[in-house]
Amino acid sequence: MLNFNFLSSVLWLVLFKTVAGSSGQRNISRMLAPQAERVMALGEWEQRWQENRTGFHQPTVHKMLEKNIDKVLAGRTGVRIFFPLCGKAVDMKWLADMGHSVVGVEISENGIKQFFEESNLTYSEEPVPAIPGAKVYKSSEKNISLYQCDLYKFSSSIEGQFGAIWDRGSLVAINPGDREKYSSLIRSLMAKDCRYLLDTLLYNPELYNGPPFFVPDEQVHSLFGNSCDIELVDSVDTFEDRHRSWGLDYLTENIFLITPKE
Repeated sequence: MLNFNFLSSVLWLVLFKTVAGSSGQRNISRMLAPQAERVMALGEWEQRWQENRTGFHQPTVHKMLEKNIDKVLAGRTGVRIFFPLCGKAVDMKWLADMGHSVVGVEISENGIKQFFEESNLTYSEEPVPAIPGAKVYKSSEKNISLYQCDLYKFSSSIEGQFGAIWDRGSLVAINPGDREKYSSLIRSLMAKDCRYLLDTLLYNPELYNGPPFFVPDEQVHSLFGNSCDIELVDSVDTFEDRHRSWGLDYLTENIFLITPKE
């Protein structure tokens, strides 16, 4: 017969974790409240590309990716790397030049075409039968395939799973109310050896409506912690004068390395 004290201890532990979990979710909800109802339609992102309002684009390889690339690759060669909401990130060609293969998803056809043109790469254009209305643009010289479609219509049935993911400007760009759906998609795209590098932003969400949106560390753990190990590998003060025009008084960039639990 099981010891009564042991059973009591187990029940108290379960109750404590339940209460702590509920309290944690309430704290996250409070932090996210200022931006919780913020919604951007896909058409708004496309319009930004058409009007060349792409201040989020960086003309050079992202410093945090460059600094942490060894953690992402972990000695592997020929890694398949996924770029959610890829835009025209020059990081994609940088990695392809190393011999890795790149798959990206982007809603803007302009962004995709600009990537190939500015990278001096020729490309082909094909429909994607599994996603009505979608197209895939494939480089003729490098192993790069960019899908022009709604991110949530993409799945592992299209391109399988990936050994790495670079998420700069994706989780912070999607509508805050869609983060559970987003994390579910990302986790489904992670191979067992996947190394997911995630870039988030911390600031006072009461001062700025986004995007990019505020993503607290607690929510990163809530979204991915059940099935993944999470390591904060970098935290940098990236506040600049332009952020003052947003109404902010500080901006911190956090970089997480997320890997599936064994």
